[in-house]
Amino acid sequence: MIDPKSLRTSAKEIAANLARRNFEFDAESYNVLESERKTLQVDVEKLRAERNAGAKAIGRAKAQGDDIAPMLAAAEDLGGKLGDAEAKLQSVQAMITDIELGLPNLLHEDVPVGLDEGDNEECKQWGEPPQFDFIPKDHVDLGEHLEMLDFDSAAKISGSRFSVMRGPLARLHRALIQFMLDIHTTEHGYLETYVPYLVNSDALVGTGQLPKFENDQFKTTGDPPFYLIPTAEVPVTNLVRENITEASELPLRYVAHTPCFRSEAGSYGKDTRGMIRQHQFEKVELVQMVEPDKSSDALEELTGHAEVILERLGLPYRRVILCSGDVGFGSHKTYDLEVWLPGQNAYREISSCSNYLDFQARRMQARWRNPETGNPEFLHTLNGSGVAAGRALIAIMENYQMSDGSISIPSVLKPYMGDFKKISK
Repeated sequence: MIDPKSLRTSAKEIAANLARRNFEFDAESYNVLESERKTLQVDVEKLRAERNAGAKAIGRAKAQGDDIAPMLAAAEDLGGKLGDAEAKLQSVQAMITDIELGLPNLLHEDVPVGLDEGDNEECKQWGEPPQFDFIPKDHVDLGEHLEMLDFDSAAKISGSRFSVMRGPLARLHRALIQFMLDIHTTEHGYLETYVPYLVNSDALVGTGQLPKFENDQFKTTGDPPFYLIPTAEVPVTNLVRENITEASELPLRYVAHTPCFRSEAGSYGKDTRGMIRQHQFEKVELVQMVEPDKSSDALEELTGHAEVILERLGLPYRRVILCSGDVGFGSHKTYDLEVWLPGQNAYREISSCSNYLDFQARRMQARWRNPETGNPEFLHTLNGSGVAAGRALIAIMENYQMSDGSISIPSVLKPYMGDFKKISK
């Protein structure tokens, strides 16, 4: 959520920033509503004061034995006027809140202007794509040849965009998760965290998935409903909701492995082959909460932590900064890490690392106490994949494939794989 004070005082500047996203902020309508809210607030406070004064007058008159019937009638009339005014104020405030919750975050000046992922700008490239003396297969052909990746059974059980893994391939997937957790906890200073996979609507509002992206969520039919988490970012970031964190505790760094559930609304026909885009997948998520003046450096650090994983695995990748038309709703600035997939002859996203500034913290009322002033202020939050386990598995399958369809195991994963040096049919 953008600072409401800034919306009132710098509406034109905010509208210009949001226009870089091709988002239109009707500053004039917002200011009209805000002016109406102020007027109604004054009216409500005036009527409440009159009601309180009238109640005291009735009490005095009653004590003196005076006729209070006219005063009671006036109080009833005043009560009706107050109720109407409060209802109008509540209605206007709800419209203002809807506008504020629907506004995306302001963009960093470094974010390039563009329409879609084709306008993202490469910042860095690491590693060389492998050269094969045979035509490389994609992960679907490799997995089905090994008889360890099964989409037909998954479709029978659940439908499209699901998969079943078996044997050493399933173990390799698990090994990747364990490897990533070990690196982030022992070398990068993150606290491993186990969190619920079902959350309430307040948690999703806090991180920005609701109300705008309701259709992207899976939810239960109870009242109120639970939502299956689209990413561990949601429960982990909400650990500081409605809290005041002392400066001595910062930065907070959490890592969590969870399944993620996404309806993939709006992605019809996109990445339908294989495991690239599924309704259920596994991810190791990194989350940081920091002092406001340290979030820019924290984004570079967090992104670097995700890069370490890819480098240790020997997977060629590049870092891109997302353009204004591709950056996420709540993000101020985002780096994507894209891993090389020989089967697609292309780089594909494997991690997205974002700085949200105080956008999420305002929605969650997540604050820290500034020791210089003694006052609570909003935290800055960041998160990123460290990394997506399914896509890392795909990258290993395709980059480490051999001519006979077997898959060599990266050296850093061999301690997690027992006697396996490669995966063969």
